[in-house]
Amino acid sequence: MLVNARTPVVALAKALRLTRNTVQHRIERLEQAGVILGYTLKLRPETESGRLRAVMSIAVEGSQGEAVRRALWGHAQVVGLHTTNGRWDLIAELRAESLEAFNTALGEIRRIPGIASSETSLLLATDKA
Repeated sequence: MLVNARTPVVALAKALRLTRNTVQHRIERLEQAGVILGYTLKLRPETESGRLRAVMSIAVEGSQGEAVRRALWGHAQVVGLHTTNGRWDLIAELRAESLEAFNTALGEIRRIPGIASSETSLLLATDKA
């Protein structure tokens, strides 16, 4: 499996033992079909100096899951959202520029109707990205 989105089509074709045109056309079809949504880059978390990172575990009341997810996706500090099992229903990844902004975001998120409880942990260091 190739993990570098910048791998040239020629190198992909060689690795897959296909022609360059075949690989190029397959990529285009996957993009048009919406299977490939886009291309991005991955930064090391510590390069985001001055930004706080956290994960918030969220318990949702009854059948409020969809409404809570919509509200969280509309929040500027929520950069990732995951459903899960067990005690918590959702895990939200948060980013903020300062402790004050982070505190404000926590207050706003905790007031979203349908959130029963939450627990937040600041991410201090990342050993593997």
